Amino acid sequence: MIIIKTKNYEELSKKAADIIGSVVVLKPDAVLGLATGSTPVGTYKELIKGYEEGKLDFSKVKSVNLDEYKGLTGDHDQSYRYFMNTNLFNHVNIDKANTNVPSGIVEDGEAECERYNQLIKDLGGIDLQLLGIGGNAHIGFNEPCDEFVKGTHLVTLEEGTREANARFFASIDEVPTQAYTMGIQNIMSAKKILLLANGKAKAQAVYDTCFGPIKPQVPASILQLHEDCIVIADEDALSLCVEKGVL
Repeated sequence: MIIIKTKNYEELSKKAADIIGSVVVLKPDAVLGLATGSTPVGTYKELIKGYEEGKLDFSKVKSVNLDEYKGLTGDHDQSYRYFMNTNLFNHVNIDKANTNVPSGIVEDGEAECERYNQLIKDLGGIDLQLLGIGGNAHIGFNEPCDEFVKGTHLVTLEEGTREANARFFASIDEVPTQAYTMGIQNIMSAKKILLLANGKAKAQAVYDTCFGPIKPQVPASILQLHEDCIVIADEDALSLCVEKGVL
């Protein structure tokens, strides 16, 4: 695990975009695993800038997103399909037919999970998986639990996660209670993993992820076992690591 410390969110976003961009340049038909939430927004803006400047070409890129809320249609303004279209896909030359997000409205949830697992396999796996991290160290929507769930699955969201996401909705009552998410094996099978964290609210999660014991109660801690995982975090997110003298 490589840890890159940045001064602020802007520097974090630029470094993350540089790494993703290098993957696309070296492999134009790369499969990118993408994430939603507030953390990667700056990274997506930098990737759009790279495209507009003629440095990046997404025409052959394929993507698979980590997760999607159960019950939301793709055109719902809080769905993760809508998020990706708005924050990245609508602004670069990626073929949307090559972009994949779990369906939030399919009736057979088990079949949807199996379909998504097979899709990732059919694409040849993920070249780079982008991750954010929750305050409870969740990655995707893999919440703290008693075991690492391997494949795509339907998860009941912790109340803290729903509260954290409530700022995007009119009220917490509108935040879905369940979501589809890639499993830990899906994530760990990616050739390269890029984990982003900013802000003091993530300091404990970052410390536990990078330096604590590996356990499913800290889902992101499994990343310690990945052979090519890069953590990019700002000074606030790494403040506890510095305080404890491990950085």
